[in-house]
Amino acid sequence: MNIRVIAVGKVKDNYINSGIDEFLKRLRPYAGIRIEEVTDEKAPEGLSPKEEEIIRAREGEKILRLIKDGQVVVVLAIEGKAYSSAELAAAIAAWGLQGKSDLAFVIGGSLGLHKSVLERADALLSFGKMTFPHQLMRLILLEQIYRAFKINRGEPYHK
Repeated sequence: MNIRVIAVGKVKDNYINSGIDEFLKRLRPYAGIRIEEVTDEKAPEGLSPKEEEIIRAREGEKILRLIKDGQVVVVLAIEGKAYSSAELAAAIAAWGLQGKSDLAFVIGGSLGLHKSVLERADALLSFGKMTFPHQLMRLILLEQIYRAFKINRGEPYHK
């Protein structure tokens, strides 16, 4: 299975980068995995709704350019389905059994995602109604993908 995490912006905090590197290392025996970043647009405070929409559109165009035809696209969105870890594991296994072994998980920027990215999604994944920094979501997502592979293989992992 090949998994790409497409994310807006760079992770600036070393402690988050250390965690990301750890889970990338843990995932490598299970899947080809990589993170692809698109540059975030400058979003100063006090933008009008129209200016925010323009920024989301620009970031959305960059994201869509990285998505391949036939790729299963899972977009992290607060309005998406809140999967349990076991449900996410089952979804990943089901995609693999259907011959859909090329997955892209998309994490938007600080202003969210443009509707064009949401419309391209095969699934909307929510981590709940709480707001998390988009940089931290990379680490949380990678941990859950790793957990999914451990569940699917029947291997032990802490609860």
